[in-house]
Amino acid sequence: MHQLLKDWKFTQIGGGKGTKEGEWLPVSTFPTTVHVELLKLKKIPDPFLGLAEWDVQWVGESKWAFKTDFVVEPTKAANVDLVFEGLDTFSAILLNGVELIKTNNQFVSYRVPVKDHLKEGGNELVINFDSAFVTGRAIEKAHEKLNLWNGDSSRLHVRKAQYNYGWDWGPILMTTGPWKPISIHTYDNRITDADIRAQVTDSLAANLSATFSFSGEQEAFASFVLKGPDGSTEFSDDKPARSLQDGRVDISISFPEGKIKLWYPVNYGEQPIYTAELTVLDAAGNVLDSIVQKIGFRNVKVVEEPLVDQEGLTFLFQVNGVRIFCGGSNWIPADSFLTTVTEDRYRAWLQLLVDGNQNMIRVWGGGIYEADAFYEICDELGILVWQDFMFGCGQYPAYESFLESVQTEAEQNVRRLRHHPSIVIFGPAGNNEDYQIAESLKLDLDYSDETSDYRQTNFPARHIYERVLPSVVNGLSDIYYHRGSPYRCGKPPNFYLRLINNFQRPWESNYRQDAGRPSSMECLAWVVPKSPGTTGIFSPVDSSRNLAWRRIQIFERSIIGSMEIPRRDSRSHGRLPITTRQMGSSEDWRQLYLVENFKHSFNMDSYVYYTQIMQAETLASAYRLWRRNWAGPGKQYTAGALVWQINDCWPVTSWSIVDYFLRPKPSYFAIARELRPFTVGMTRKESKIFPDELSAQFTINTVLEIWGTNSTLAPKQVTLEVTSFDLENDNWRDRWITDALLQPNSSTELFKGPLPGQPPRTRSSQVPRPIVVSARLIDRDGNVLGRYSNWPEPFKFINFPADTAIKVEVDGEQVTLSTNRPVKGVVLDVEGTDVKWSDQAVDLVPGDPQQIRARGLDGRKVLLRYLGDGSA
Repeated sequence: MHQLLKDWKFTQIGGGKGTKEGEWLPVSTFPTTVHVELLKLKKIPDPFLGLAEWDVQWVGESKWAFKTDFVVEPTKAANVDLVFEGLDTFSAILLNGVELIKTNNQFVSYRVPVKDHLKEGGNELVINFDSAFVTGRAIEKAHEKLNLWNGDSSRLHVRKAQYNYGWDWGPILMTTGPWKPISIHTYDNRITDADIRAQVTDSLAANLSATFSFSGEQEAFASFVLKGPDGSTEFSDDKPARSLQDGRVDISISFPEGKIKLWYPVNYGEQPIYTAELTVLDAAGNVLDSIVQKIGFRNVKVVEEPLVDQEGLTFLFQVNGVRIFCGGSNWIPADSFLTTVTEDRYRAWLQLLVDGNQNMIRVWGGGIYEADAFYEICDELGILVWQDFMFGCGQYPAYESFLESVQTEAEQNVRRLRHHPSIVIFGPAGNNEDYQIAESLKLDLDYSDETSDYRQTNFPARHIYERVLPSVVNGLSDIYYHRGSPYRCGKPPNFYLRLINNFQRPWESNYRQDAGRPSSMECLAWVVPKSPGTTGIFSPVDSSRNLAWRRIQIFERSIIGSMEIPRRDSRSHGRLPITTRQMGSSEDWRQLYLVENFKHSFNMDSYVYYTQIMQAETLASAYRLWRRNWAGPGKQYTAGALVWQINDCWPVTSWSIVDYFLRPKPSYFAIARELRPFTVGMTRKESKIFPDELSAQFTINTVLEIWGTNSTLAPKQVTLEVTSFDLENDNWRDRWITDALLQPNSSTELFKGPLPGQPPRTRSSQVPRPIVVSARLIDRDGNVLGRYSNWPEPFKFINFPADTAIKVEVDGEQVTLSTNRPVKGVVLDVEGTDVKWSDQAVDLVPGDPQQIRARGLDGRKVLLRYLGDGSA
């Protein structure tokens, strides 16, 4: 029997700003953490507002205690345990004044036998929490100070969510408290482990193996049932109940091909979920314990094979024989205060991912092993999960007590997560960017050495990533393990940038994948106080929310993020972009990116809009070009892209494509367009040709390249329609069409030739014509499957036509936009509460009206913003 402990109280040990000495305050919810309770009691300001983050730092450096009184009914059961599912982080647990254990790892659960410590009547349970920050500093002093990017170096010695120490997008909020449930478990026999593996062969036949371990003195028997997605029984053990006297039972079931429905990623098939039920019975048939797990049958492989005309191997996921282009996002914790993240919030976030045509999410190594609900929703929605272990951006230690804690943490979480069909890899499993730190600091890192004791080097964490974690994963699951991100065996880590690439290059580069952007002006009204000097672009709040300075080193990369901006009457926000390098201030770099590409003013409205457009353009360009690189067997040069990042843990300047309040930024929609089943892409390239090697004369030709993509598993017959416009000559247009066959699960090259309307140039003083090229893929029924408009860049050189007129037609919640001239980056808005738009930052051309759904429009006037609208 499980009994949840309730009616908790908390206090600041010794008294202080939180409580008076000896004063115990009731908690509002449980599980909880100290900041959450102090906020509800209005004892601290909201650290998400203004500069208040700095006014609550004392909370994380103080000691706190939680206690509850409870009654345990008399029992004849052999065992009574206290079960602590998660304690953050360093604590001492006392039952009736007797210290039971000390804890030191936020990521593990603790089970403590307490039958001998319980007494009749009331019992008191107290948990005393030390400051993780102060304790970590002491541990660091006892061992050594190590190198890192982001946060305080003491975090490397503490098994706690690393982002709590501050990141280049997150606040310093050192949480503490019982962040997961606490219960009393009374039992004679209990299931101690359940290892259920739903396997699928290459021929797509299904097998199920299940191993259950139990403890207890009483004679017991096991019964196993497998139920299908509709609740019907697929398998029931028809033998007499299996004896558990040996403490273990093994079950193996084979199903013929077609008997079991296979689990597929979203858009590749269905997501049937099966239910495995194990029941432990005594000789009289009474239930002693039971366990239920939701499982899915799928065959997952990581394919590494030689590429055509390129160095290295592929790194791609194959599910049930189908190779998957993984378009998705990185995930950080959804809140600085984890106990406030409900199942509904998880579902809203993950539904946004699916609605944005994404199929993979990476749980980043500086956060937490997420709640069960997170993975269950991923199973249900068909989202592939790339699961990190919790190491990020640091030179972690490997002394014995640290390794013991890591070993327990890894074993517990692999056991907890391994049955989820959504989890396809433990990695960049070992860590996030730790091999890069070793490279940048020139630590001991000989990739050809696979046998040494790495604990004797100055990069001891390699022992964790290459010994401890693979041993745990391979011993406890069938899930693929990868050492780190980025990582490629035998190569410096920068070589491995194919599947996940969160490094940003300048706008002008071929991939242009790095830009962030803000949402709307209204979010800013929520974040900042209404007082003079607190709001502008260079205000204290703006600078405070530009957290790139918290990264100790930025390895030759430029980063663009965006700041969250609240609406007038709702919690929502966007972001202002930042750029950071090892030299120069982030403010200087973020201005540089804008000035290099746009004509804009420095009022907040303009700043928000143009940073959003910048992020949308760069990320769309990256996904567009990477999908082009998914060109079929032997040419699957890019197997996916996981953008950094989808979410935020507070309102802040960062790289997220959806802000903290779940409002998608235009970049979210831009990525969604590039991840549709069918897309069309274009690029224009200039080539300078000299008649011979001695001549200084030249000819500049502009070449247009067009390709299409098809993520379905069948070829698609389409019509490619290409229309070109001259922004300075409305009387000139060029249009042509051709039939094309898009190859399945691949990109297909469609055209390469001169850019229409652009004559060769023979002098650098000749300014190219401002030609906009629009391409559409149209099916046999006349439906537009994909569209894209290629514009000359940088946009600041364009003289946008003054006579541009956008027509807006509203029919209920459908908005139709049409135009007389090409238009770039149309963003829609309304006064008042939020509208849920189906698209944003769209390009318009004459003759191609576009429809956008506007849920919650309620007859309000649609407001437009676009490049060259005169408001910059």
